[in-house]
Formats: sequence, C-alpha cells, structure tokens
Amino acid sequence: MGKSGFKYKAYVYLVSVLAITLWGISYIWTDKLIGLGISVFYFVFVRILLAGICLLLLNAATRQLQAIKKKDLPKFLLLALFEPFIYFLAESYGIKLTGSPTLSSMVIATIPIFSVAAGFVFFRERINWVNAIGIILAIGGICLVVMSHGELGPDFIWGIILLIVAVISEVGHASVTKSLSSNYSSQVIVMYQFLIGSVYLFPLFIFKGLDDFSPAYLSFEVWTPIICLAVLCSSLAFSLWVNTIKHLGVAKSSIFTALIPVASALASWALGYEFLTMRQWGGVLISAVGVILSQYCIKNNK
Repeated sequence: MGKSGFKYKAYVYLVSVLAITLWGISYIWTDKLIGLGISVFYFVFVRILLAGICLLLLNAATRQLQAIKKKDLPKFLLLALFEPFIYFLAESYGIKLTGSPTLSSMVIATIPIFSVAAGFVFFRERINWVNAIGIILAIGGICLVVMSHGELGPDFIWGIILLIVAVISEVGHASVTKSLSSNYSSQVIVMYQFLIGSVYLFPLFIFKGLDDFSPAYLSFEVWTPIICLAVLCSSLAFSLWVNTIKHLGVAKSSIFTALIPVASALASWALGYEFLTMRQWGGVLISAVGVILSQYCIKNNK
C-alpha cells in the first residue's frame, strides 16, 4: 500500500471511530429522554425530521443535491424502512423495556455476526481466520465492558426481542446502503433516508407521540438531547458511516458497530455517569485488539 493509500485508509478508520463515538454517546441522550418520560414516537420523529432537514440544507448549500433515479426508488424506500423506521423504534423501546442501556448495547453489539453472513451472501465478501479471531475477541471484550448484574424488568424478554429486530434491520440497512453508495454521495443517501423515514414515522407521531404532550416536551432539557441526537448522532454520524460501508464493506465495517457499547461506557465514565472497573478496562483493550485483527489482510505469496 502506498503512502497516500495508507493515509486514506487511516482517514476511513478515523471517521468510523468518530461515528461510533457519537452513537455511543447517543445511548446516554436517549436514556435521558426516556427517563424524562418523553414518548419514543415523539423524540424519534423529531430527531429524524430535524436530521433530514439539516442534510437537505447542507446539500443545497454545497450544490450536492441529487434526484433519486426511478430504478433506485424502491431501494430508498426499503432503506428508510430498515433505518430509521424499524431500527430506531425497536432500539428505543428495547432500551425502555430492558431498563438498561448497557444490556441493550450488548445485544446491539451482535450486529457483526449477522453482518458477516449478509456480506458473504449479498456481496461475496470474504474474511480470513485472523478476521474471525478479531471478531470473537472484539465481542468478548465488549461482554467484559457491558456485563451487568442489575435487576431485570418484567418486560425484559420483549425488550431483547425488539433489540434483535433492530440488529436485523441494521444489517438490512447496511446491505441496501452498499448497493446505493456507488451512485450517490453519503450526505444524499442519508438525507433521503431520513426524509422518507420521517414520512413513515409521521402517523405514529400524530396518533401516539402527542398523547401525553405537555409544555415539558418543549423545554430546553428535552430539546437539547434531541438536537444533539439529530445533528451529531444522525446527520453527521450516518453520513460518515455511509462512507465507511462504501470503503470497508458490510462485514468489516460492522465490527466498528460492535464498539458502540464500549464507546457508550467510556462516554459514561468521562461524563461521570459511571466508573469502569479493571475488568471493563480489560474489555476495552481486548476489543481494540479485536478491531485491529478484524481489519488485517493476509496477502498471497504472489
């Protein structure tokens, strides 16, 4: 690999880590909104709509707007159905029903296992034995970080089922994104994804999201995390992530997704929400080694 190629790959890894870090912090903001009693249908719709509008204004200002080709319209409709519609509703309710963002993030961390299968089936992607060991180490390290022995709520099983649904929808989202990334820019794909997704979510927002509406829904305490989720964790992070999928593929990019709970635990520690034990710090180290190994390419003797 030439010097310029190495620099570009380093750039891809850097933006991948940034996206994962933002998503890790998103668990804290989402949990805060749930703790304030804000309807999932309310804050998910507002988050997605704001993210779509931000990207629309950005693309218009930078003259990067692209019309959807007729043949690609079904793919965009399917993309928005997978994520944000299914993924964010299933993930948010999963966190709410399990009563633990930590345990929820551990379930989301199984995305690489599903993604490897999707990458193999749909895009003929290959992983070598070193990559496989890396994935195992990464997930093992994650378990050390996020393992919790807290009490489980009565709806815990339903919460786990919803989180598994979110995992499957993310794999579908990554697969469809891969097929669109060669014809559209990252910002354009995510823009249409969120704008179409907000249309899907609008009926739920009207008939469910406003049921318990009160002046508190418009307070600074509520809108601060919503705006952060919309601008940072949706508009920015998803735009960066499309670029990651485009250059690393479905299977290898998904291993970064497995680090979301690690990023969430680190963010919680840095912000004073919780402090990591030595076992958890060991998990962080093991996961980092796993990520490096998952990206390792064995070159032929040729």
